[in-house]
Amino acid sequence: MRALVSGGARRRGGVLGYPLPALYEEVAFIAYHFHWSEETILSLSHADRRCWVEQISTIHKRRNEEAQHAVTLES
Repeated sequence: MRALVSGGARRRGGVLGYPLPALYEEVAFIAYHFHWSEETILSLSHADRRCWVEQISTIHKRRNEEAQHAVTLES
């Protein structure tokens, strides 16, 4: 169901006023790691882009923890 805004107009879904620098950062982050095109990434919903950013970050965190653990074992 779409919400009414002042004047009786209907507001469309999506993220209004999403900061452009944050969008560029998401696109660059996903493109760097998955080698997807800008067009492909921008065709994703905001929620899907954030999900992919979180998944990539989780992978990095896990790899860093594993590497740190390996270094600790070698010492």
